Amino acid sequence: MTLQAWGAFLGGLAGAGLVLTFLWARSLRRADLAMRVLPYVRDLPQPGRPAAAGVETSATRGVFGPFLRAAAHGVERVLGGSASVRRRLERAGLEMTVHEFRVRQVVWGVVAFCAAATLALLETLTRPGGTLALVVFCGAAFAGGVLLSDNRLTATVRERERLILLEFPVVAELIALAVAAGESPVAALTRVVRRSHGALSADLERVLAEIRTGAPVARAFDGLAARTGLPLVARFAEGIAVSVERGTPLADVLHAQAADVREAGRRELIEAGARKEVLMMVPVVFLVLPVTVVFAFWPGVIGLHLATR
Repeated sequence: MTLQAWGAFLGGLAGAGLVLTFLWARSLRRADLAMRVLPYVRDLPQPGRPAAAGVETSATRGVFGPFLRAAAHGVERVLGGSASVRRRLERAGLEMTVHEFRVRQVVWGVVAFCAAATLALLETLTRPGGTLALVVFCGAAFAGGVLLSDNRLTATVRERERLILLEFPVVAELIALAVAAGESPVAALTRVVRRSHGALSADLERVLAEIRTGAPVARAFDGLAARTGLPLVARFAEGIAVSVERGTPLADVLHAQAADVREAGRRELIEAGARKEVLMMVPVVFLVLPVTVVFAFWPGVIGLHLATR
């Protein structure tokens, strides 16, 4: 590495340090209310967390919080789609705001940027030159980390909805049995939620919490129908809301919905088996069949070759 390259590297580090110092000084001048109050209350006991961890978290937020908040606002301005993110967070069952998710995206981007910067630094030390390409590579790594966090949220939503579809027939039939035994829909729902664990049970437990806090039953189930991304769960919630409001029979409806879900799962399994059958033909056609042809025709080719001599 030449002397000019070392000078450029050290100058870049010094400039980055000055920029970080300037940003830190600006954040100190406009500290918010939480930052002014937390030093006086962080010694209070926090449930589920030791006191030292609370102090460390407060110190970490005090140092990196302003930068992360500013970067999260920048990501929000560039990407947008806060309504879509909020809906996906609700469907994923995550107790997280849109701003907290943007902060997590920034953290993922910074981690990817640091990894790319390390590789770029090693590349610069071994082969000087190509600085612009390395800078573009680091920026692309940051953008990739941000987008990877968003894709991870989408994958979490799909996995949770798959689990809900697996749990729905059992939960629906248990509620139908409890209703057929003479319990009200809310009492049957309470009994089933108390004895089951899963993604759908967590959504139903949230509905029960809203009912216990004074919300009307129909409105609580309408909220579940609006939050979910599965039409089947939406019909289930609407059916219970209509049953509570008008007194219509609910057991037959729940049994029919559970049967529909099982039939849909059976059709999906058959379709997946058909797709796998086509994929299984790939090694047969490209591996087994050529070997068979070679074993069948190779002795004849050798015999013809010997006969023509």
